[in-house]
Amino acid sequence: MAKDILTFSDELGPIKIVQIYSPKIGLKAVLAIDNVAAGPSIGGIRMAPDVTTAEAFRLARAMTFKNAAAGLAHGGGKAVIQADPKTISIQQKEILIRAFAQAIKDLTEYIPGPDMGTDETCMAWIKDEINRSVGLPREIGGIPLDEIGATGHGLVAVAETACPFYGINLSGATVAIQGFGAVGKHAAIQLEKKGAKVISVADSKGTITNLNGLSVEKLLAIKAKGNSVTTYSEGEKGDALTVIGVPCDIWIPAARPDIITKENVDELQTKLIIQGANIPITEEAEQFLFEKGVAVIPDFIANAGGVICAAVEYHGGTEQSALDTIWQKISFNTKAVITHSKAEHIPERMAANKMARNRIKAAMKLRRI
Repeated sequence: MAKDILTFSDELGPIKIVQIYSPKIGLKAVLAIDNVAAGPSIGGIRMAPDVTTAEAFRLARAMTFKNAAAGLAHGGGKAVIQADPKTISIQQKEILIRAFAQAIKDLTEYIPGPDMGTDETCMAWIKDEINRSVGLPREIGGIPLDEIGATGHGLVAVAETACPFYGINLSGATVAIQGFGAVGKHAAIQLEKKGAKVISVADSKGTITNLNGLSVEKLLAIKAKGNSVTTYSEGEKGDALTVIGVPCDIWIPAARPDIITKENVDELQTKLIIQGANIPITEEAEQFLFEKGVAVIPDFIANAGGVICAAVEYHGGTEQSALDTIWQKISFNTKAVITHSKAEHIPERMAANKMARNRIKAAMKLRRI
C-alpha cells in the first residue's frame, strides 16, 4: 500500500496517511490528510466493504482540489472504514464510528463529514466523542446537507451555468442519472423543476428508462419504501450499467468511483457530463470524451455543494446562506473552468486543475511549513 501512495504523491501531499486497526471490535480504516495550507482539512468518512489506501488518498486529493476551487479556508482529507453499511447492524455501526472517532481525536488537521455509508447521525456520534465534525443533525445545530440536498443543489447550478456554453436548453433537456441516493435524487428533483426531463435512473439493482420522461415524485416514493427504481411500472428495465448507454443531453454519475473506464466509455451518448460522484470517470476515459467533444465538468467543481455547506456550518452559517453560497461559488467556478477550457482548447479537468493548483500553491507560500 505504501507503494501506491508514493505513486500518487507530489509536492502538494499527502501530509499524513494513518491506518487504523482494532481487532477487538473489527475496525479497519484509513485516514488520508492531503494538504492543509489553506486550513484544516474537511472530508467525508466513507464506509464500504472494498476500500483501499490508494482510494482514500485519491479521494483526499479530490477534496483538496474541491476546497481550493471553492475558495474555502480548508484543505482536503478523506477517511474510509471497511464495513458494509447495508449489512451491519446500527449498533455495530455506532461502535465502529465511535471507535474511529477516538482513533483520530488528536489528528486535529482533519474535520470529518458524512459520505457514502455515513450520515448526520454518524457525525453526531463523532461530535459526542471528540467535538469535531460537520454535517450534523439540525437538532444539535447542524445543517443536514443530505436533507437540504446541498450537493444536488450544486449540480443544478452547474447545469444551469454550463448548458448555454454547449448549446443545450436546460428546459426540455433529457437527463440520465447513475445513482439515486441523496445526491442523485435531489438533483433530479431540482432539474425537473427547471424543466429538464429525467429519462433514465439507475441504482445498485438496475436501471429504469422511459424516453418520454420518468416521474421523479414516483421514483422518490419507490425509494422511500426501500425498493429499487426498477419497480417503476412504466419504462424499460436493465441492469445497473444500462444507464451508461442511454442517449441524453446531460449524464450525471452520482455513485461510486471509476464507473466509466476505457472499456465502456464509448457507450456514452451524451453532450454534457456533470460529475456528482467523486472520481467516477478514469483519466483515460475523460481524455477519450474530450477528443469526442463531450463536455465533462469534473467532480471537485460540480459536487462541491456538500463541502461548501459543511464549511458554512463549521463557521456558524445558516441553511439559506449555505444554499446561496453553493450556488454562487459553483456557478462562478463552472463558468471560469469552461471559459478557460475553451480558450486554451484543453479538457475541463485540466482547466480546473490549473485553477485549483494555483490557489493551493498561493496558500502554501504563506505557510512556514
